[in-house]
Amino acid sequence: MSDPKTINAYTNNVAEYLKVPLPPEQLTSRQEFVDAVGKGHVLDLGSGPGSDSAFFLRQGLSVHALDATPAFVDYARANGVDAHLGTFDDVTEVAAYDGIYASFSLLHAPRKDFPRHLAAIHRALKPQGVFFLGLKLGTGEHRDHLDRYYSYFSQNEIEEALADAGFTIDGIRTGIGKGLAGSYDGFILVLAHA
Repeated sequence: MSDPKTINAYTNNVAEYLKVPLPPEQLTSRQEFVDAVGKGHVLDLGSGPGSDSAFFLRQGLSVHALDATPAFVDYARANGVDAHLGTFDDVTEVAAYDGIYASFSLLHAPRKDFPRHLAAIHRALKPQGVFFLGLKLGTGEHRDHLDRYYSYFSQNEIEEALADAGFTIDGIRTGIGKGLAGSYDGFILVLAHA
C-alpha cells in the first residue's frame, strides 16, 4: 500500500527533505550496516532521494533502491542510483539480498501490515543477511502536519515483531531527532540478521 497524501508531501518537499541532517546515532548505525554486510547486494527499501544508497555505493556495495515517490526516484536516478518506483509490497524476492536497509520508511505502512512486510523482508534476505530498521517510537497511527501517515510502535513491540519474523537482533540504538516536519521525535535503530 502507498498513501497518496504521504507521497504528495514528499513530492512537494524534496529540497527541504535533502536538508534534514541525519542524527549521529543514524550515521553510526548506517556504517555498522555496511560493515556487517561487508560486500554484496543490498536493497534500500523506502530509499527516498537516494542519499543512503549513494553512501552504500561509495562503500563498494551493489544497491537496488525502491521508493513509492516518483520525485525521489527521479532525483536518485539523476545522481547515479539504481532507483525504482515501488512499494513495500514489491519486495517479493527470495534470498536475493545480503542486506536490506529500511530507514524510517516502514513507519508509513499501516500497523496491521507491519508483520507481513517484515516476513517479506526476511524471505528476501539471504541466510544471515543483515537488516537495518529505523522507526519513530510511540503508539497508534496518525498524520503529521505535512499530512504524512505514520504508524508508531514501542521498542517491545518492535523486538517481538522482529523475533516473530525470524530475525535475531544484533544491536539497538535509541535517540531523539528533528525530522522534516520540524518536530523532535524519539526513534529506534535496529540492526538484525535473518
